[in-house]
Amino acid sequence: MAELIELKDITHQPNSVVTVGTFDGVHQGHRALMDAVVSKAKIRNARSVVVTFDPHPREIINPGKGGIKLLTTLKERCEILEDLGVDVLLVIPFDRDFSLLTSEEFVRKIIHKKIGVSEFVIGYDHHFGRDREGTIDTIRNLGEELGFDSYVVSKQEMGDVTISSTVIRKTLSESGDVKKAAEYLNRNYLLNGIVLHGDERGRTIGYPTANLKPEHENKVIPKNGVYAVKVRVAGNWYGAMMNIGVRPTFGEDERTLEVHIFDFNKEVYGQTIQVRFIDRIRDEQKFKGINELKAQLDSDKETSLKILATN
Repeated sequence: MAELIELKDITHQPNSVVTVGTFDGVHQGHRALMDAVVSKAKIRNARSVVVTFDPHPREIINPGKGGIKLLTTLKERCEILEDLGVDVLLVIPFDRDFSLLTSEEFVRKIIHKKIGVSEFVIGYDHHFGRDREGTIDTIRNLGEELGFDSYVVSKQEMGDVTISSTVIRKTLSESGDVKKAAEYLNRNYLLNGIVLHGDERGRTIGYPTANLKPEHENKVIPKNGVYAVKVRVAGNWYGAMMNIGVRPTFGEDERTLEVHIFDFNKEVYGQTIQVRFIDRIRDEQKFKGINELKAQLDSDKETSLKILATN
């Protein structure tokens, strides 16, 4: 289990294998970096250190109109990284002042002097520092001067697709293909949300739902539609189906996230639950009335149970 440390509390250890990045999603490409860091640390009998940032650097530097959409919150990212065998997870607060550090200043002041480094592991396309001017060559040149080795991890591909956080965000938001996203991530896409009071309309037709508010407002939400999911409530897992959309049958236009948990009748208002997306069932539809909607929900439940039985 990794030790979560802030920069002010890090102990300088020259024999450390280090990698740096935001690692949003902790996808297959990121995992290749982590595997390299952990394996090289074992060979050197060194400390393995992953340096990450919060908030996402693009939220500070170039957020765009809607901000940067996140595959993982900091909490989710830390939980995933902790399971990959890393010794230390160092979270650096990313603000405007920090963004002004050049790549050379970052390596000299933070990596070399503050953390300590015997080997720096870097992704094939990683850029860092002010204006993203730091490259693999920056690391190699500074390594020769300061006395640490460098190792480059090549790109990770599936077919003709180079796995990246951007590709996964598009896969989720544009097509809702959560199975493909799971292949890129090497895990099911997850969403943590707080259960809010809804209009309880689903209860009247036999499909009570928990209305979710994502923990982070910029969390990537899959494309509108119906999904087979698994839900963790108070440490226990349940099969469920989830609707994301505007409920057109009822003439509404506000996007909601509703999950119907199978064989479950406990009160969960105010609790945080976790949803893991298993497969997409269908697009959101507008029905002529309640009876047609209920018939479709019956069919969706049957489809979901079949999908979940094989996962």
